[in-house]
Amino acid sequence: MRFGVNHLGHFLLTNCLLDLLKKSASSRVVTVSSLAHERGQIYFDDIHQEKDYQPWKSYSRSKLANVLLTRELANKLQGTGVTAYSLHPGVIRTELGRHFRPSMSLWKRIAYTPLTFFFKSPTQGAQTTIYCAVEQSLQNESGLYYSDCHPKTAAPWGLDDEAAKELWDLSASMVGLI
Repeated sequence: MRFGVNHLGHFLLTNCLLDLLKKSASSRVVTVSSLAHERGQIYFDDIHQEKDYQPWKSYSRSKLANVLLTRELANKLQGTGVTAYSLHPGVIRTELGRHFRPSMSLWKRIAYTPLTFFFKSPTQGAQTTIYCAVEQSLQNESGLYYSDCHPKTAAPWGLDDEAAKELWDLSASMVGLI
């Protein structure tokens, strides 16, 4: 489910909007990924992790898929006036993790609570997304990964053009585009 929500949904929506995006050029596709992509690995023979499902591995895999989606999308959209970016928004104080807390041991909840003071506010966390969506200096760049409103080198497996193409083809098949 996590792969479907965090990757396939974005993939399908983006593909459904491609003609409109091209007609509206210059336009942008901004995909919120995560620093967790650095720990992600994609096993094409077990894309849903049926052999060894682990929540954090699944999350990292889906966020790596976001980075690879952006990379392949940038390749496919060269010369169309549509650019694509992926980004890490930072660790943000939201209610996203509310379902994790009850399952955490007491000592982890106690240790975790002071760390939240170092998290970004939702407004701070939105800045890189906004930057990628509107910053004029980015209009001639595409396929890059950003953090804190600056380009950042994605993990080596997030730069793998062959994996990006293979994931694109698999995703297109999974959502019924081919």
